[in-house]
Amino acid sequence: MSINGAHALVTGGGTGIGLATARALAAQGSLVTITGRRLEVLQDVAGDGLFPLAMDVTDESAQRDTIAKAVAARGPIQICVANAGIAEGRALQKTEMDLWRKIMATNLDGAFITIREAMRSMVDTDWGRVIAVSSIAGIRGLKGGGAYAASKHGLIGLIRSYSEEYLGGPITFNALCPGYVDTPIIDANLDAIQKRGFSQEQAMEMMVGSNLHKRLIDVDEVAQAALWLCAPAASSVNGQTINIAGGQV
Repeated sequence: MSINGAHALVTGGGTGIGLATARALAAQGSLVTITGRRLEVLQDVAGDGLFPLAMDVTDESAQRDTIAKAVAARGPIQICVANAGIAEGRALQKTEMDLWRKIMATNLDGAFITIREAMRSMVDTDWGRVIAVSSIAGIRGLKGGGAYAASKHGLIGLIRSYSEEYLGGPITFNALCPGYVDTPIIDANLDAIQKRGFSQEQAMEMMVGSNLHKRLIDVDEVAQAALWLCAPAASSVNGQTINIAGGQV
């Protein structure tokens, strides 16, 4: 199956991993619907096979309507990249329910709705790929980031479950689990760590040191892993977590 002409949906497609993945898919000829909360950000990167639609993944009705609109415009979705997410850390006793629900609504509920709505058209095709962007925190946990780690563990649970539900068919479900990636989230993390009394240099060292090869991961490394999952050679890769962390986790 060539992805040339295939309709791909990438949530959180205006920046970071989402944008890199959308561009990698478009470079292979896919028609890529990119979504995000800020239309102006999406419009700035649109073109060359990228089609912007504003969408908040925490809004179920908005997801239903927006994805249906994308299908009407570009045909059934055959590649779904559930990438939209937020990363906020808070120690256990400082994690209020508002933060917990905010993270779950975006990272877990949002991905569930994205996959469910994308599958409405994908199941009527002869080939499909569902790729969720989880995290190494979804494999091993994250000190000071229990809510985030729980949401990413849950996302892996969804992927493994749906791979079993559709086993033997033409659609595969896999999760990418990167460590610290060089995206705008790094800047937010730097600010958060510095507020705990660390210098900017110390904060960066903490993040870089968490990656086993001691460097930040480039967004294109994650994007190329997603692209590989869409290749014929990955047809038997299903229900897996692809760790991108520079070493064994």
